[in-house]
Amino acid sequence: MSSIAIENTQPMMERWTVDPERTTVEFEVNHFWGLHTVHGRFDRFEGSYTVGPAGPQIDLAIDAASVDTGNAARDRHLRAEDYFDVAEYPQMRFSSTRVRPTGIGRVQVSGTLSAAGASVPVDFEASVRLVDGELEVEATTTVDQSQFGMTSGPLWNVRRPVKLHVKARVVPEPPA
Repeated sequence: MSSIAIENTQPMMERWTVDPERTTVEFEVNHFWGLHTVHGRFDRFEGSYTVGPAGPQIDLAIDAASVDTGNAARDRHLRAEDYFDVAEYPQMRFSSTRVRPTGIGRVQVSGTLSAAGASVPVDFEASVRLVDGELEVEATTTVDQSQFGMTSGPLWNVRRPVKLHVKARVVPEPPA
């Protein structure tokens, strides 16, 4: 009887998970016809950076109800139907469709951002760097909130676009 060696033909996959303690998901938008800037953040989210045979993949899921601008009345309004509509759409999500290197520590990311029942394509550049065996991914982009059906406020005082900024520390998952 001969022994036959079975070769593992499974492609290698590497997965990194967002560390919520060292990650920020923030936004800013001009308010009062551009006279004031509102800064906010989302406090609950999860995400991953996966590298596999098809290339890198970035996913980020955000709990829309975790919006925090430091003003409770404004936050309740942002959770309502004319903005995030968290009762109907509790989660926002970004999923990349392509991540392409553009230089040392830089990638061009294309994907879909879904919020309030709508999905729009987005493209942005991000930095990726290795820090103490972990990855730090940082990106800033702008999004026109009207593409998600979000209003400009009762007095048309919320300006477009919204500036989004994510700085994520992602840690490697142990191999399966």
